[in-house]
Amino acid sequence: MAFTCKGRFCSSCGKKQTDNWIAKATNVLPKTRWQHITFTMPESLWKIFWFNRDLLNVISGVAVGVIQEIARKKNAVTGIFTALHTFGRDLKRNVHIHLSVTCGGLNDKNAWVNLFFPAAPIKKMWRHRIIELFRNEYKNQNLSLPHNYQIKASFDLWMQKLYETPWYVHLQKPSDNHKRNIEYLGRYIKRPPISEARIDEYDGEQVTFRFLDHYNGTIEYIKMPVMNFIARLIRHIPDRNFKMIRYYGFLSNRTRGKKLPLVYKAIKQVVPKIVRTVTWRMMLILRFNKDPLACPNCNIQLGLRQVYYGLPPPLLTLHINHMINNSE
Repeated sequence: MAFTCKGRFCSSCGKKQTDNWIAKATNVLPKTRWQHITFTMPESLWKIFWFNRDLLNVISGVAVGVIQEIARKKNAVTGIFTALHTFGRDLKRNVHIHLSVTCGGLNDKNAWVNLFFPAAPIKKMWRHRIIELFRNEYKNQNLSLPHNYQIKASFDLWMQKLYETPWYVHLQKPSDNHKRNIEYLGRYIKRPPISEARIDEYDGEQVTFRFLDHYNGTIEYIKMPVMNFIARLIRHIPDRNFKMIRYYGFLSNRTRGKKLPLVYKAIKQVVPKIVRTVTWRMMLILRFNKDPLACPNCNIQLGLRQVYYGLPPPLLTLHINHMINNSE
């Protein structure tokens, strides 16, 4: 853990980024009621995002727009952030949005007003806006589609069927348990599509991993060739500089410096202090109750005395080949 790749897709580095996010969020996010909402869409739309990856930049804003429209009816500005996922537990394509929103917001007098988000209109608004997004992209000839949907009549029929299909939007019960809220969110924020703990076996050719099937509540196992596993995994790597986590309302980077102090004042919360970044050493101490920089014999603090540099890559390759040849 001392030497990491710092990649967003790495399960080890993802764990560290998650812990850092939880530490900061516990301190910064308002201690009020939050509601967690998952916006999904029909399976037939999932693959379209691989032909039109720029649309992944848009759909978080679509989900947020639904919530903000409801909040505007009470003249309130909420705090919202979203996490985009393109995968399901079985690593198949499954584009969906995890959204968290404060169950209240600031009105134009900077007073706190409580909000309620009804499920039925949210589902209808989400469905309508995503379908309109696809229709507008098609009208402007910005949409790449499979051959069977390129004809306008076929595309219109497809959109109409999607309108007639109920869309699933899961709204959790609002909670004011700050610790539980943050820990729940941490599971979705920085994690890669699969953790190392879910990979049960690798024999050099086949990979076996498990996942929880939400439809029947059972643990399922999938075994596949390693290259198929890698192909299924890497297609979920986000594009360079792509924002997987996005903040809106009084949590947006543009306004939080001005708005958050007003929120703390409105809900009578003490202004938080700056939290230090969680280091690899702190993570090991918290998890294993053992300081990696303390001598196991005398418990004296270890320090850097000297650095030894190994062979450069070309010479290292020659050295390894030489060792292999001599061992045969």
